[in-house]
Amino acid sequence: MEQSSFIKINPADSVVVCLRPFKKGETISVDGRDITLLQDTPAGHKVLLNDTPEGTNIIKYGYPIGHAKKDLKAGEWVNENNLKTNLAGTLEYTYNPVDEKLDIADEHRTFKGYVRANGEVGTRNEIWIVPTVGCVNGIAEKLVHMLRKETGMKNIDGIKAWNHNYGCSQLGGDHEQTRRILRDICQHPNAGGVLVLSLGCENNQPDKFMEMLGDYDHDRIKLLITQKVEGDELEAGMQILRDLYERASKDVRQTVPVSKLRIGLKCGGSDGFSGITANPLVGEFSDWLVAQGGTTILTEVPEMFGAETILMNRCKNKELFEKTVSLINNFKEYFLSHGQPVGENPSPGNKAGGISTLEDKALGCTQKSGRAPVSGVLEYAERLQNNGLNLLSAPGNDLVAATALASSGCQMVLFTTGRGTPFGTFVPTMKISTNNDLYNRKPNWIDFNAGELLLGTPMKELRDRFIDKIISAASGELVRNEINGYREIAIFKNGVTL
Repeated sequence: MEQSSFIKINPADSVVVCLRPFKKGETISVDGRDITLLQDTPAGHKVLLNDTPEGTNIIKYGYPIGHAKKDLKAGEWVNENNLKTNLAGTLEYTYNPVDEKLDIADEHRTFKGYVRANGEVGTRNEIWIVPTVGCVNGIAEKLVHMLRKETGMKNIDGIKAWNHNYGCSQLGGDHEQTRRILRDICQHPNAGGVLVLSLGCENNQPDKFMEMLGDYDHDRIKLLITQKVEGDELEAGMQILRDLYERASKDVRQTVPVSKLRIGLKCGGSDGFSGITANPLVGEFSDWLVAQGGTTILTEVPEMFGAETILMNRCKNKELFEKTVSLINNFKEYFLSHGQPVGENPSPGNKAGGISTLEDKALGCTQKSGRAPVSGVLEYAERLQNNGLNLLSAPGNDLVAATALASSGCQMVLFTTGRGTPFGTFVPTMKISTNNDLYNRKPNWIDFNAGELLLGTPMKELRDRFIDKIISAASGELVRNEINGYREIAIFKNGVTL
């Protein structure tokens, strides 16, 4: 990216993005014209290029990001105070397929992973405890502490309990979503052994839950119903865990092609640089991995609003297009059913960082999907079926969406951020900063700096380094959330709690 003090992302744009703070009265030269800034404007924020009447669309990324609330002058700072979203309710869509060739060579790259009996490959080899109900979270934590102390975690990558609040006092769709997410965790290839820990009287009945697992590896997944234990349930749990540990500790990494990678794509704490640096970098990686035969998954459906037609027209066929229409409109109906508008998404942090409307956010967010065709569309808690780029139904909430990505089968999540965040879900959650300041301020949170693009590093050079970083992480190099021990899950909830 050419070094400058501002960037015009698309030739059709009516705004530029400031790459540094500007003072009122400073002048920028755009398309052969000098424009004087009318207000102090922070880095990452937008400056208007032309006089714009009230109601006129403002263009960024080549698409409308909303309309002017009032008459605006060239040089004005465009933000949430003078820009209003165009989004409203559900829409009807027309399929206008776009077939763009990626023209990326197969590089025959490999990584070191754990090959499971069903052919899936893990990037980690861990012992997990999966409570069927929140009532046994405390027992799960005690067992984790006991096993860690007894084994020293030698020859495995970790021991962790995936605690949650559910498994009982839920009805209908919420209850089924909880069961499906827990099922997906049990079946995840990053687990070398799983203890399913039950109370016994919960709605999520243990025997029925184990049936949901289908043809699972009975040597690697075990059940303990604590109410049925005569005496000390901790010692009963340790007996099972010792056996699981003994098996998992003998697993070794093997060389496998990168086509076995399944990578989730997520952003959070976004800023005005997200759609310029980190998200396009992730999009370049996504296209590269798809070209190698691998898989990426984009979620955060509400943050597709305003950019959804770009994804719809990249669907491989009409059936996938119609599934994507349902993905979008069903989430809009969810908002409307709760009396909430569909377009008021940007958080205070987003706005402070330069994102003014949901369209502004969505057009930057979807940069993570690159240019590859859409090969699959998944419901919440549904496991992957197709290689290539997939879309997944989940909200924008960071932990809920990241958990959903991992549950679908992703062995890692790539998480871009402009404001910074320390969290991680139950798979490695690699943080990519959109700007240099965040990378320098929070080295204990951030794994990779896409802000180098603002300093003139070529995209191809940075992409290649990024690929190497991801392959190293897939092969066992810990990412920051793992080093810090920041790992948890969150399950989507919509209905009543009894």
